[in-house]
Amino acid sequence: MHIPFWKKWISQVYPLTLETASSDQNPELAVVLDRGRLQLLSGNAIYSWDDLYHNFSIAFGTIDLDEESIENVLVLGFGLGSVPFILEKIFDRAYHYTGVEWDETVAALASKYTLPRLNSPIEIVSADAGVFLDVTRQQFDLIAVDIFEDDQTPVQFETVDFLQTCATRLSPGGLLMYNRLYNSPLNIRKTSRFFEEVFLKAFPDGWKIDTGGNWMLTARKPQVAGQRA
Repeated sequence: MHIPFWKKWISQVYPLTLETASSDQNPELAVVLDRGRLQLLSGNAIYSWDDLYHNFSIAFGTIDLDEESIENVLVLGFGLGSVPFILEKIFDRAYHYTGVEWDETVAALASKYTLPRLNSPIEIVSADAGVFLDVTRQQFDLIAVDIFEDDQTPVQFETVDFLQTCATRLSPGGLLMYNRLYNSPLNIRKTSRFFEEVFLKAFPDGWKIDTGGNWMLTARKPQVAGQRA
């Protein structure tokens, strides 16, 4: 979707709401032009913000992408598509993306506002992330988990079983990056506990990237079968 220059200019001063919508999953959705970038807002959460979705831009910046053998990327919780936007526009990466988005309205907004601005091949699947992982047999070189309902991660995606299923869908040597809030006393306690008691149980060699207000929990699947995840 083409956005006139004058709207981008005005958005440098104050945000412009381009469209509002609602769905069973997200009663309040808004596509907002802020600082020349497209945001997707839902309740208390920012689901996407083009290249200003810093949680992933900072995390990707800590990884030497030139050294990674990445072709296929799975994004669980696609939103407007900030992950492929960042990788293409900031890091000049040409990957093939599968985006899983449970809210069909959000998927339609991504198709309208973001996909036309990207050259990367992107397939959006409207499905529950857990069901998709159970059904697919494809393996991915990078899995980005960015699943939120408003500002909370649903409990079914906070289990060792879910993380182990993610591991089975990773190619040998593939990366898992799991976005978690770390911006309040409650979220700090929850994310710290999740990392220590759940994430490291599934990925004993995992690590965290502090992006300022979020932790990106990261792990690599071993190249050789039998090594620890």
